[in-house]
Amino acid sequence: MVADSQPASPPARLTVRGAIFLGVGAMVGAGIFSLLGQAGVVAGAAVWVSFLIAGAMSAALGYTMVKLGVRYPSSGGLVTYLEHGFRSGRLVGVASWLGYFTAIVVVGAMVAVSFGDYAATLLVGTDAGQAWTKLFAALLVLAAASLTVAGPRVLDRAQSVIVVLLLAVFIVFIAGTVTHLQGPLLAPSGYPDLRYIISSVALTFFAYLGFAVISFAAGDLAHPDTQLPRAMYSALGITTVLYVAVSLCVFGTLPVQDVISYGPTAIAEAARPTLGQAGFVMMAVAALLATSSSVTATLYASEGLTSAMAESGTFPAVFGTRSRLGRHGGLIITTALTLVAVIGLSLGALASVGSAVSLAVFVLVALAAFRLRRDIGASTALVITAIVISTVVLVGFTIDLLLNDRTTFWFMVALVLAGVGVNEIRTRTRKDPGP
Repeated sequence: MVADSQPASPPARLTVRGAIFLGVGAMVGAGIFSLLGQAGVVAGAAVWVSFLIAGAMSAALGYTMVKLGVRYPSSGGLVTYLEHGFRSGRLVGVASWLGYFTAIVVVGAMVAVSFGDYAATLLVGTDAGQAWTKLFAALLVLAAASLTVAGPRVLDRAQSVIVVLLLAVFIVFIAGTVTHLQGPLLAPSGYPDLRYIISSVALTFFAYLGFAVISFAAGDLAHPDTQLPRAMYSALGITTVLYVAVSLCVFGTLPVQDVISYGPTAIAEAARPTLGQAGFVMMAVAALLATSSSVTATLYASEGLTSAMAESGTFPAVFGTRSRLGRHGGLIITTALTLVAVIGLSLGALASVGSAVSLAVFVLVALAAFRLRRDIGASTALVITAIVISTVVLVGFTIDLLLNDRTTFWFMVALVLAGVGVNEIRTRTRKDPGP
């Protein structure tokens, strides 16, 4: 007989550094640029507190994903965790479709359009029409898809370069403005009530949505038991510090009303007093780097998700590696859907919808971790904390939409019903019974 031997570890296709940069690149996208003004409407100069709370909530949810990812390493990420945590195939199916449509297609399209806005402004001019915005956005989606096809190692190197450049720009911005902060602008006496700061957390959480991308990298790490926690916590730590520092610099330099009126260009405007026009251009370039990195990370995550869902029978086989479209069938379909969203949809209201529905999926993942807490070795207290914090934010945000933005609220309801309908049709028509 041949003696049993320990199988060799699979070669690392993605390094820890690459996973960290993948997560940072996915998070530091359009959110920090587009959300400062919107969050300022609610939280005033206390936006930095809102980012800090959202970061803590993301860390709690990240803890549940790390525990699940170490126990069930897969490129299917959070949807794989739902499959292990719940026996209801319909619940997992609906959550999978909703997570796919919101966290992948909607978020990817939104970030691409933000890239298009900045690119059109820099390359064409402030009077560039929407056609230019959509053209640049579509080109970014195609370039990001091509980079994903090139493989994890190429993606690792590209994301590393982009994120290092992006962090360098933000460090210059912070160093250039921190010495010119005006204390009265950040005085706690000018902050709104705590309930308003809490209600703004759902908005600032949108800027952290990309942390889930790290869970999809578990299947590409050689030793996920040690590497996944390092990647998750490092990426969230870097991003939280960056968000808090940037928000302090912006609201410590500009009055709240100015930040609100400047909107997406508020960071660039905050750089003008000390860095001049060069600072404005520098931050616009940072926006291009951030959005391109975020779209690339999102499409990378989509390939693992669609492949895993096709293998389980939740998604049609055309999304899988044995697709008639080739082994990148899921990526091709996702790219096409993202392009349709970029070209044909108005994406303003979808930011709220994408954030709310994605948060609901994260709550389900945390509930799965609670159900499996003994199997995965998770702390009951920490998992319950993640569930409670994220549920409170989700409920508060949903109520706020119902009271103040009913169009977006009913669109969110319609999207959930569409997810239920698509999954029901898939369940009734598929030939294979699934696992």
